[in-house]
Amino acid sequence: MEHLSIKEIQKALETIEDPKDPFFLQCAEDSRKGVQQIVQRINRAFKKKKDEMDHFHSMFSYERDIYLQGFEAIAGVDEVGRGPLAGPVVAAAVILPKDCMLIGINDSKKLSEAKRQELFDAISEQATAIGIGVIHADEIDKVNIYQATKKAMLDAIHNLKKLPDYLLIDAMELSVPVPQESIIKGDAKSASIAAASIIAKVTRDRMMKEYDGQYPQYGFARNMGYGTKEHLDGLQIYGQTPIHRKSFAPIKDMI
Repeated sequence: MEHLSIKEIQKALETIEDPKDPFFLQCAEDSRKGVQQIVQRINRAFKKKKDEMDHFHSMFSYERDIYLQGFEAIAGVDEVGRGPLAGPVVAAAVILPKDCMLIGINDSKKLSEAKRQELFDAISEQATAIGIGVIHADEIDKVNIYQATKKAMLDAIHNLKKLPDYLLIDAMELSVPVPQESIIKGDAKSASIAAASIIAKVTRDRMMKEYDGQYPQYGFARNMGYGTKEHLDGLQIYGQTPIHRKSFAPIKDMI
C-alpha cells in the first residue's frame, strides 16, 4: 500500500462500490492524512447511498403490501398547481414496476430543480406507464379548483397506456371503479405518488417557462404563477392574461 501515491489510491478508489472491498479496507488502515481524507469522503458517500436506498425501501412499503394482496398495476396519482394565480393545474398518474430503483425520490417540493429533472428522466425511463392531465385556467374558473384538480387526476389515469388495478392517491378520493387508497402527504410516503408529483411538477414548470416567453412581465419562469411581489406588480401594471385564473383573488377583484 505504501508504494502507491495518494493520487494513485484516489484513482483506484473511484471504482470502489462496496465498503467491504479488500482494497478499500486496506486504505482505511493507511496512516497518511491524505489517504484518510479520501477514505472518509468515500465513507460519507457510502452512507448517503445506503440512507437513500433505505429511504426508497420505506417509500415502497405501500406498494409492496398491495402487491402481496394480488394487485399488479399500482398507479400513484398526484397534482401540482392548486394555489397559483396563473397557469393550469397538472396531475400525473405513474405505474412503477416492482423492480424499479429510484434513489433519492421524495416529495417534489423537497427536491431541488436539478434533482427533480434527474428523477423525471429516471421515472420516464423506468415507469411501466405515465399519464398526465392538464386543466387550464378557463376551466378552473368554470368548475372551481377542487373539481378541476379531480378532473386533472381522472384525465391522468385515463391517459395511462396501461389500466391500473389499484390507485394510491395523494389526499384525494376519486369516483372510479378501481380500488384505491387516499394517503395524506402521500408524496412523502409512497414512491408511486412521489413519482407522480415529480412528473406533474416538472411538466407544469416547463409549461410556465414557456408562458414566460409569451408574457414576460409577470416572472412566470421564477414564480410558476404563484402570487409573488413581481407577479402582483405585473398584474397591477399590465392586467391579467388569458392564463390567469379570474376566479382567484386578487384577480377577480380587478375585473
